[in-house]
Amino acid sequence: QVQLVESGGGLVQPGGSLRLSCAASGFIFSSYVMSWYHQAPGKERELVARISSAGSSTNYADSVKGRFTVSRDNVKSTVFLQMNGLKPEDTAVYLCNARGLESGELRDYWGQGTQVTVSQ
Repeated sequence: QVQLVESGGGLVQPGGSLRLSCAASGFIFSSYVMSWYHQAPGKERELVARISSAGSSTNYADSVKGRFTVSRDNVKSTVFLQMNGLKPEDTAVYLCNARGLESGELRDYWGQGTQVTVSQ
């Protein structure tokens, strides 16, 4: 059974930091591209950061470049999102996504999300 379990969200003041984790199981983690998305109330889900299967390549939304860092541990089947310099506009549910090929078919898995609130 595939599972993606996010953790690390919470309430933080502007300028603060959080580190999100997404623990994966039930699929070959090291073969999958992993991504973090966020979704604010009433808004579309948006890509925040993406990391290649081996961790050698990363991509970021312009709004988080220089503030957020995505990384992964393929031994522990976990992907991380280090968020520094948080702003109120970063407030959203953050969701972990896994995308890869298995048996020639594209697989796309999602976690339930973790809430991040940036406020005084």
